[in-house]
Amino acid sequence: RWRVERFLEELYWAAKAEEAAGLFTYVNYPTTEYLQLPFLDLVCFNVYLESPASFEAYLARLQNIASDRPLVMAEIGLDSRRQGEGAQADTLAWQIRTAFAAGCAGAFVFSWTDEWHRGGHDIADWDFGVTSRDRHPKPALATIRKAFTEVPFATDVHRPRISVVVCTHNGERTIGRCLEGLLKLNYPNFEVIVVDDGSTDKTPAIAHEYGFRLISTENRGLGAARNLGLEAATGEIIAYIDDDTYPDPDWLMYLSDAFVTTDYSGVGGPNIPPLSDGLIAQCVANSPGAPVHVLLSDREAEHIPGCNMAFRKSCLEAIGGFDPQFRAAGDDVDVCWRLQERGWTLGFNPAAVVWHHRRNSVRAFWKQQKNYGKAEGLLKRKWPEKYNATGHVTWAGRIYNNGFDPALSWSRGRIYQGTWGSAAYQRLYHPRPATWEALLLMPEWYLVCLTLGALCAIGVLWTPLLFVALPLLGLALGLPLLIIAENVCRARFPSAPRGGLPLRTSQLLTTFLHILQPLARLVGRLCCGRSRWRGRGLPGFSFARPRTFRLWSECWQASNERLRCLEATLRADGMIVRRGGDYNDWDLELQGGMLGHVRLRMAIEEHGAGKQLVRIRSWSKYFTLGFVLTAVFAALSSAAAVDLSWAACAILGIIAALLALFSLLDTSAATAAVCRILKESGFGET
Repeated sequence: RWRVERFLEELYWAAKAEEAAGLFTYVNYPTTEYLQLPFLDLVCFNVYLESPASFEAYLARLQNIASDRPLVMAEIGLDSRRQGEGAQADTLAWQIRTAFAAGCAGAFVFSWTDEWHRGGHDIADWDFGVTSRDRHPKPALATIRKAFTEVPFATDVHRPRISVVVCTHNGERTIGRCLEGLLKLNYPNFEVIVVDDGSTDKTPAIAHEYGFRLISTENRGLGAARNLGLEAATGEIIAYIDDDTYPDPDWLMYLSDAFVTTDYSGVGGPNIPPLSDGLIAQCVANSPGAPVHVLLSDREAEHIPGCNMAFRKSCLEAIGGFDPQFRAAGDDVDVCWRLQERGWTLGFNPAAVVWHHRRNSVRAFWKQQKNYGKAEGLLKRKWPEKYNATGHVTWAGRIYNNGFDPALSWSRGRIYQGTWGSAAYQRLYHPRPATWEALLLMPEWYLVCLTLGALCAIGVLWTPLLFVALPLLGLALGLPLLIIAENVCRARFPSAPRGGLPLRTSQLLTTFLHILQPLARLVGRLCCGRSRWRGRGLPGFSFARPRTFRLWSECWQASNERLRCLEATLRADGMIVRRGGDYNDWDLELQGGMLGHVRLRMAIEEHGAGKQLVRIRSWSKYFTLGFVLTAVFAALSSAAAVDLSWAACAILGIIAALLALFSLLDTSAATAAVCRILKESGFGET
């Protein structure tokens, strides 16, 4: 496989050297779908499927493989010798319509005539042509002529009214191009609402020039601006687009197709960086941190990014719209989770394309990623159950992120080949990155490197520690750089010719952005209080020890309802609460900080006539990593003392003591909050 991919890439660049402006591709088959060819300008496949459902499903898969490149059906068709001329005509009709409805850039029917040859020999037992060997037209010829004139959209479909909402704040640089693109939309029934969220530049004047409805308000943030657009909208569907994007002319047609043919509550599409953007924007496009979609399958989404998303108005109103606490980012993630919490599903249409300008300066990229970090902190506070033990969101689906892969090359996928390579559809299955690989690119890895750097500094005072910490620091810095280097080498830079100085400059800048992005996210999270200092915001102090609380009630209530009420009360008080799972022996967990939590378990005694004795047990839970770090620093301090290195002993001992103290403070603050809330709810401590 690797040799084939390298050979095809060499052929591609040899052709590009002869005609730089030409478009070059390789026509693939399902049997070699696993080939990774990201350098191609077009993705072309020969697909012969005789079932409409199977053909449509496979096109959805191929669109996800194609990513931001056009998908072309290089061959479709049916053998009339075996299936009959009538079946051939019917099959070609739905194959053509399905291909264009799925967003394909083109489709080629195989073939014009039944007369064809291979290797110098006539092929006499296949009749794939739309004309016979004597060039007499078959019924399929008239059918495909009619189908090609009617694609990509059927004319007899009801098109719901769509309200396009553009929320902007100081977007004078790009909003003109956005509104210009909205003027060119090919859709019979839509309106455009521009919500100016307190801009101080020329944005309102620019928006006014295009004649769309303009709503100006004081700066209240993105979530509030989206709600204003929702309230003003008259359409059945609300489509949101950012001011730094512009839509494909058929954007709304593809969105409406998805809503008309499915029951999705929301539908999103890809956001593709324009090739005309500058060098820095192209480097940003090849770096992590861009808005991306998360798919549960080839057509069902777990998350759709806010720069290109549409929802049924009734569904948005049912969940109360967007949460205004998300002022710059995170509102799209929150609204997707709330819709799915109601039992509704989200869809993805790869043909509903918008072109999204990436940030065109390092400073703008830093600010964007820092805001994303703040949004992650807010999401963690609101949706603790969506986050794992390290404080990162756990997606059930696959993240589609423009080729960025946190895994090293030796662990990237496994090919399904079938026995003796006999599988008709041989795909590459991508495993989730190993935990250690994912950790290497997390923002918190900077804290690991900082800790190892501090140990190296202490090692100046105690040499044995330096011998241990310095190699670990080298490993901690080297492994992420290895992953980054692999990703940067695979990146595409349209404005940088192969092998020249512009390409090297682009790769160096992209490497720097890979390093900068998690640092910006970490800074944003710390600013939002996602660090252990968040625990200091919890009121009061109660020594962390197991406690039992009792409540006598003569008003019967189910245990689930009591737990929901307690959970809501704790969250309303600004606390982060997580529910216990199917295999946990606790019901609620109150997170006091990064190093300690408090867990609760409820039991109810039934005394008849609606009377209940409710007991709640609380106990502390220290984060394993904090406990391990405390033990490690304590052991190092002891070893330094044995070696008579008193300065190193004192420093390491103080660090161990501080970690233990912070763990105690986290659990004690959380315990105090539990005690206060339960006593306010009528519970007494026993």
